[in-house]
Amino acid sequence: TSAGPVFFRQTRVGRDGDHFEMLKFRSMVDGADALKAQLHTLNESDGLFKMANDPRVTRIGRLLRASSLDELPQLLNVLKGDMSLVGPRPLVLDEDALVHGWHRRRLHLTPGMTGPWQVLGSRQVPLHDMVKIDYMYIANWSFWIDFKILLRTVMHVLRRAGV
Repeated sequence: TSAGPVFFRQTRVGRDGDHFEMLKFRSMVDGADALKAQLHTLNESDGLFKMANDPRVTRIGRLLRASSLDELPQLLNVLKGDMSLVGPRPLVLDEDALVHGWHRRRLHLTPGMTGPWQVLGSRQVPLHDMVKIDYMYIANWSFWIDFKILLRTVMHVLRRAGV
């Protein structure tokens, strides 16, 4: 564990480009954003910042992330109306700035706690592919697809595959 707040708040881009504060249980050392610039050369994803063994993640944070329990506070975002259970993942501001043209259609839906990108292996998918996956989800949206995504999410969490 490390000193600092229990919750991590991060500005994300939601429906229609509106900004909101997304909640998570804090899984990194306090001040992890300040250390991000030093680690940028170790980034393993194109457009997104992803590291398999990020040194900023705490011991408890690894457990929270492996079980996806760090995402639970987003239920408050759902109750508030900023997010839904299923939808495109809300991007941070610098990632959103890289999304242009028809890819911006992802902003027509309320972002979700889970979505197609998360159940298709979010750790390996670069930003431009994630946006394409989101676009296909938007173009083919149905309650049935959302139901299948929720089921796959539950299976990922139970297997501790992380979502």
